[in-house]
Amino acid sequence: MSRIGRMPIVLPAGVEVQIKDTYVKVKGPKGEMEHTFPPGMIILREDRIINVQRPSDARTYRALHGMTRALINNMVQGVSTGFEKVLEVNGVGYRAEMEGENLVLYVGYSHPVVVKPPQGISFAVDARTRQIKVMGYDKEAVGQMAADIRKIRPPEPYKGKGIKYLEEKIRRKAGKTGKV
Repeated sequence: MSRIGRMPIVLPAGVEVQIKDTYVKVKGPKGEMEHTFPPGMIILREDRIINVQRPSDARTYRALHGMTRALINNMVQGVSTGFEKVLEVNGVGYRAEMEGENLVLYVGYSHPVVVKPPQGISFAVDARTRQIKVMGYDKEAVGQMAADIRKIRPPEPYKGKGIKYLEEKIRRKAGKTGKV
């Protein structure tokens, strides 16, 4: 059996869940999410615990078992505590600022790049440490927005200039050496 799929999901205080067959709606202090899962997965709720079961050991159900449980867990965690990704801006003259709710990046282009947050996503900038925080209740949307911001100026391998994830390691290359 799937190790992830058979783990129970414990609902924190303040989170409400509605389950109809394979449709799950989760509501909490940070927001509200809903998702329809593939037919066949059995989603059961007992008091403050949600369990996911599969009808048989067929290959497709084994594959969907852990994924269904992980998606429901991400929904519960997102509406209760939320998710965040931290990006770091490196480079001389590179910086990030907030302009209202929009993120403004000065990363070596002739113009500033303005990033508007989609619904459910917010930004925070720490100018001293040159970090950008992308926060929201949908894990997929937070990860996609962070990837889109990184794509504006990916880190380059010679000087390490660009926008990178905080935990990301940039493989550095040696530059050209002059004639001796």
